[in-house]
Amino acid sequence: MSSIPPSRLTDRKRAAIVEAAIDEFRIAGYEATSMDRIAARAGTSKRTVYNHFPSKEVLFAEILHQLWDASFAGEALAFRADQPLRDQLLELIGQKLRLLNDEAFVSLARVAIAAGIHSPERAQAMVARMGEREEGLTVWIRAAAAAGRLKIPDPVFASHQLQGLVKGFAFWPQITLGQPPLNAAAQRQVAESAVDMFLAYYP
Repeated sequence: MSSIPPSRLTDRKRAAIVEAAIDEFRIAGYEATSMDRIAARAGTSKRTVYNHFPSKEVLFAEILHQLWDASFAGEALAFRADQPLRDQLLELIGQKLRLLNDEAFVSLARVAIAAGIHSPERAQAMVARMGEREEGLTVWIRAAAAAGRLKIPDPVFASHQLQGLVKGFAFWPQITLGQPPLNAAAQRQVAESAVDMFLAYYP
């Protein structure tokens, strides 16, 4: 008899199904992926897959939710009026780079982006949900502007600007071109140059 508690075994099976689905969606695309293929890759029966996820759409939604949760994972770094702006921004960008360097996050992002390109309505729920919660960097910029430390009329726009500088090196080349993750030295260069450009534009 297995020593693994039933609840833990169920969680492990569910996680294996999600991982198998991510692999199948990435390799074959959403339309060509079937629950049979997912079950075979997960090493379980199709009935078990359906016990956890009643449809392919529900399973794909779970993947999108995991991507959403990962995007906001980690401890939120609050604005500190007594600390240098550059140091705080480097800490925030470092946190973002750690996420963008995570293989699981990159795999999820590839699946979501590919599915969104072929059928934009599938990604609408995730985009709408993300819009309900401000990203940590946006919250920090808004607080810094409110404290008079930065002259920024539109914190959301400014946040997208800064993240665009980072993702141009540490996300899109890896997602679209299969380039390797940035090493520590490259991450540091991207973070420092992006933050310095940002602070020069928003003194």
